[in-house]
Amino acid sequence: MTQVLEGLRQIADLGGPVVMILLAVSVITLATILYKLWQFFAVGVGRHRALKEAVAAWDRGDRSTAASALQKSRSYLAPVIEMAFAAGPEDATRLEAEAEVRFARLEGGFRLLDSVAQLAPLLGLFGTVLGMIDAFQSLQSAGTQVDPSLLAGGIWVALLTTAAGLAVAMPTAMVLSWFEGRMDAERVTAGRAIASVLHPQGGRKSAASIAAEPAHA
Repeated sequence: MTQVLEGLRQIADLGGPVVMILLAVSVITLATILYKLWQFFAVGVGRHRALKEAVAAWDRGDRSTAASALQKSRSYLAPVIEMAFAAGPEDATRLEAEAEVRFARLEGGFRLLDSVAQLAPLLGLFGTVLGMIDAFQSLQSAGTQVDPSLLAGGIWVALLTTAAGLAVAMPTAMVLSWFEGRMDAERVTAGRAIASVLHPQGGRKSAASIAAEPAHA
């Protein structure tokens, strides 16, 4: 514990309060990412095999197989599809709203990650500006006894905050992009499943089959 505190003190002395703020932000961001990964795994994001089998059976007109397959599904979308089995085409908006409620729970924390990805570089730049001001003040205080190493040292310490900001922002932006991509895929899966249940192909005659039927007098 003492070594940890000593390391934090050295970081604060080297990078100033901005680096400490970025360090705290990085801890919060990492905790949020780990929680979202656990949440995605717990609810079965991307794992809809039984659900898709149920929807495919319903689309063929095999109601009993569809109900049996849906009972085996552990997908968080299963309750929505179960509602769709008992609904009609006029209930499409309500079913989509039910799916969106579940998507909203999974997207909780995305705004925090987006804010970190956007503000961390700006916070690092702010620290750099403050460091540069301090470096030039030290240079001014030196008067005629100017030591180039004094300015160079101040500049690299100041730039450290920009590097820290980018180090926090770039991985956060990449992870957020991956999360958003998964949620886009989930929306496509839900939309297709709801549409297939409400408008099954198995209960409808195709235009070709209707045309092939003999006309009755």
